[in-house]
Amino acid sequence: MSETNETLPEEKHPKKDSLHTQSDVGDMYQNWFLDYASYVILERAVPAVEDGLKPVQRRILHALREMDDGRFNKVANVIGATMQYHPHGDASINEAIVNMGQKELMFDTQGNWGDIRTGDSAAAPRYIEVRLSKFGNDVIFNDDTTEWQLSYDGRKREPVTLPVKFPLLLATGVEGIAVGLSTKIMPHNFVELVEASIALLKGQPFALYPDFPTGGQIDVTNYNDGLRGGKIRVRAKIEELDKKTLIIREIPFSTTTTSVKDSIIKANDEGKIKIRKVEDLTSKDVEVLVHLAPNVSPDITIDALYAFTECEVSISPNACIIIQDRPHFVTVSEILRVCNDQTVNLLKRELEIRRFELKEKLLYSSLEKIFIENRIYRDIEECETFEAVIQTIDAGLTPFKADFYREITEEDILRLTELRIKRISKYDGFKADEAMRKLQEELKEVEDNLANLTRFAIAYYKDLLKKYGKNRERRTEIRSFNTIAATVVAAANQKLYVNREEGFVGYGLKKDEYVMDCSDIDDVIIFRRDGKYKVVRITEKVFVGKDIIYVAVFKKNDERKVYNVTYLDGKSGASYAKRFVVTGITRDKEYDVTLGTPKSKITYFTANDNGEAEVITVNLTAQSTARIKLFDFNFAQLAIKNRSAMGNVLTKYPVRKIAFKSAGASTLGGVDLWYDSVLGRLNRDDRGRYLGNFDNGDLILVVYKEGTYELTTYDLTNRYEPKDILHIIKFLPDRPISAVYFEATQKNYFAKRFKIETTTVDKKFSFIGDTKGSKLVFASLDAHPRMEIVVEKSKAETLKEIVALDTFVDVRGWKALGNKVSNLKVREIKQVESLPEIDKAAPVAVIESLNGSEVDVNPENESSSADTTDENGQLGLF
Repeated sequence: MSETNETLPEEKHPKKDSLHTQSDVGDMYQNWFLDYASYVILERAVPAVEDGLKPVQRRILHALREMDDGRFNKVANVIGATMQYHPHGDASINEAIVNMGQKELMFDTQGNWGDIRTGDSAAAPRYIEVRLSKFGNDVIFNDDTTEWQLSYDGRKREPVTLPVKFPLLLATGVEGIAVGLSTKIMPHNFVELVEASIALLKGQPFALYPDFPTGGQIDVTNYNDGLRGGKIRVRAKIEELDKKTLIIREIPFSTTTTSVKDSIIKANDEGKIKIRKVEDLTSKDVEVLVHLAPNVSPDITIDALYAFTECEVSISPNACIIIQDRPHFVTVSEILRVCNDQTVNLLKRELEIRRFELKEKLLYSSLEKIFIENRIYRDIEECETFEAVIQTIDAGLTPFKADFYREITEEDILRLTELRIKRISKYDGFKADEAMRKLQEELKEVEDNLANLTRFAIAYYKDLLKKYGKNRERRTEIRSFNTIAATVVAAANQKLYVNREEGFVGYGLKKDEYVMDCSDIDDVIIFRRDGKYKVVRITEKVFVGKDIIYVAVFKKNDERKVYNVTYLDGKSGASYAKRFVVTGITRDKEYDVTLGTPKSKITYFTANDNGEAEVITVNLTAQSTARIKLFDFNFAQLAIKNRSAMGNVLTKYPVRKIAFKSAGASTLGGVDLWYDSVLGRLNRDDRGRYLGNFDNGDLILVVYKEGTYELTTYDLTNRYEPKDILHIIKFLPDRPISAVYFEATQKNYFAKRFKIETTTVDKKFSFIGDTKGSKLVFASLDAHPRMEIVVEKSKAETLKEIVALDTFVDVRGWKALGNKVSNLKVREIKQVESLPEIDKAAPVAVIESLNGSEVDVNPENESSSADTTDENGQLGLF
């Protein structure tokens, strides 16, 4: 018994030992996880602010520097050399090398390095070659200013950080994911970074925005200087090749032509867009053709591509960098400031090192000069010991020691003893003085640069721009994007049906009443006889309430959709009439047209797309006490109010029937439209240039820089590329267009005036002819436009004339060639300020010689400028 109940020693107690073990394991997991997380953050995923590099990138650059002999190296060899410093596999090193090489900044590459536009991968490491670029050698390395540490196995030394004298991190961008932390810094334009660095040094304001090697367009409205929480929108550059084909010439950053093509096919399969096929013809340049389905609008399809495919992507920057061994979330501007300070400090250290080197060279040159010219070397011939030699030389230098910037050490004297007799015998004092003078001039320059460090840093950046800024222009166009409503541009891929009696709507009720085409992301508005209405998301089948009187696709914020309603109030028995719009509404919530009393109901209902107001006939019951039992009512008498308004009393007597009598015109008038030249879109929001008031049948005239014109509708989904447009106005048939152009066949300049005679909408017509090489000089819509012409009268004399086009040429057809501007050689033609429209008098032409003399065109019995043209319309003097 006693043995059985004997207490075990404490160290062998099973329960206590188990608890002790669990506690240790928990501590180990916590410590190990923190160590691992810190390692991943600091050593793998997040770049250091000093050089903007991750460790693997830094080690690759260091290995390449060690191997550099000016020739290309196989990437496989570079991987092997890097593995001496990087404790990871060859695959990760190869991926990093390819990624750095594709950015075309630090490396010169040879072979197939893949294509970031198409997503094609690089060839195997044994087939491709790399070397440091001249930029990389100039900007990244300097052994004198590099801080070193031992490699992971202690056999090699590697840089802690590289002395990069450029905001490399912002130029190349970086993306990495660590434990609970990520970083995403966008690449920026080389030239803009240098210019921003110069502006920062000068104390001037600057702004930096991403620039991608894939080009495209970017909206930086919410960039937030690259700080966490910001967002950028990047779009492909899509052009209308013709009315049946779109072409994508540049793609958004982070996508490939393959992923863009697949996203377009997927959107088509889902019915969000309608296309026939997509072709990826990318070779040297991106070229993805999108062939449209018949009767599909190119403008709406472009918007749909942005809304439903990878033609537009949203990127959230997250600028996280390592500063003093800790991750920090910073802005792009702060990164540039840190890099700028780093560059200035490195330049200062390089200057200080160079100053020290020059002083040492001057000191030794001076010692050598004194040693030889004062024949101190002869004094040591009698010395019997080496110590005596040192003392003798030191004594000989003593009278000159006060002239040196530091004390003369035994090491300096030892260097003098190493001089060979041959050098002493051939010593040329003049050459030595000349060499020392050059050293002193360089030292003076270095001292001046140190005293004016900011000026020196600015000059350094300007030199970088001059040497490496060529062909590094911005590739990504900065512009503002409009917000595309998906419901507006979605293709009508479904059909809306309704079962009025049972109260169901949806696209799955194929046996019931067809209403209209719609998309599967549309909202639907439903009005019922009891006065209730609601908006629901369209589905295959949804119950909305029985006795439906109206159902249609709901367009939010449509202020021109007006509902004309009469209803019976169940409490008072009176009938009311009202007009209202429904611009915004909570989905699935019921609203009431009536006052909401029991037995209230709608007695008449119409939905009018453009605010039309019809006339109705009201027939009262025979039993009513009203004197007039039949009367007409015009909805135009009512003002359009909000949906909750009670309305006006139609009649207080019982109504037998209300019937439609006649249609009415819109009470809203036309639509005021503006053109936003930033977005290239029409709008009703008083944004941009006012075009006018548009009503049914009105059109927009667009005159393009290429010498064509086009008539379009005033649909807000139309796209007008600002860079291609010369004029965009409301089309007035009686307004002539005046144009001056170069006709390639006759190799001469012509002027013409014409009115728009075509009626086809959305088709371009060339008014300068189809001859290749013809080009438009200018086109004007003013009543009295003028041009300035400079011609060669002789080799020694040129004439300049200002001509009013409305007197120079008559209005003819748009295909007419027009009048030749001059028979002489035309040196220059340009548009000058038009005369005011109220001035009906023809302007007097004034010709002046560019060599200072003047020519009087109109003598005392003056004639108008119209008289200076011959019967063919050419300028008589020319």
